[in-house]
Amino acid sequence: MSLFKKFFSSSKSKEEIKPDIAIEQKSLDQLFVHNFIKNNGKFLYCTSIKDVVENLANIVSENSWNTLICDDRDLLKLMKTVPVKTTTDFNKNEPVFIGCEHLIAENGSILLSSNQLKDRKISELSDNFIVYATTSQLVKSKGESLTGIKTRYYGNIPSNISAIKNYNLNLSNDDFLNYGNTNAKNLYLLLFEDL
Repeated sequence: MSLFKKFFSSSKSKEEIKPDIAIEQKSLDQLFVHNFIKNNGKFLYCTSIKDVVENLANIVSENSWNTLICDDRDLLKLMKTVPVKTTTDFNKNEPVFIGCEHLIAENGSILLSSNQLKDRKISELSDNFIVYATTSQLVKSKGESLTGIKTRYYGNIPSNISAIKNYNLNLSNDDFLNYGNTNAKNLYLLLFEDL
């Protein structure tokens, strides 16, 4: 039988398969993590709320941050045992602890809206972000994420929909289409397994 396989199997070896096809075969979470890390994001996988709180405390300690900006009631509950002050006043000087709408696998970006940002532009906020997200927020593409927002908030679609897709503050972007619109952030992602 193996003799027939040798004669009738495809002449292409596994090394000849295009890298894009190999990436498409990865699961959604693997694709997101691959692209997120490729864009210099810092990723922390959490299997329990205890992990989330411990990782948050480690991030704050590692960076010697005294204050975090957070106006999300659920996230403020997570911060009760973390030794850091909190403020709800967004400014450019303090790191931001925030949730998100979706994690987009195709490019490793994080989609935010006015539900998280209120009326502020990402570029007006601190260079340091900690984002809390769950695995159920993973989507394949930008289109799928916008469809998800439209479905979830039917009749009351949030404004100020924007994405952070670059996690290297020192990277210069020569693309004239992005001139003046730099959303680069030093970003930590606390990804909680909820599925």
